[in-house]
Amino acid sequence: MANHKSAEKRIRQTEKRTQRNRYYRTRLKNITRAVREAIASNDTAKANEAFKIANKEIHSFVSKGILKKNTAARKVSRLNSLVKKLNTSA
Repeated sequence: MANHKSAEKRIRQTEKRTQRNRYYRTRLKNITRAVREAIASNDTAKANEAFKIANKEIHSFVSKGILKKNTAARKVSRLNSLVKKLNTSA
């Protein structure tokens, strides 16, 4: 256990930050999974809608400082290519 006030505060901060990071990491996985499941079910309307939500959410994570700009661009680009492939084949 921590012996100093500053160490106790650091423990509290780390715990809070861990919870916040876990929430965003889970949210990101769920968003991308929703798009991939819509693509797997060959439902173009559902895939387009899920991609629109994913695009907005991922870019909002950039503005909050959770993701870097290029990371978000890469994730959105990969999802977009999958959705486009589904739209052209349908």
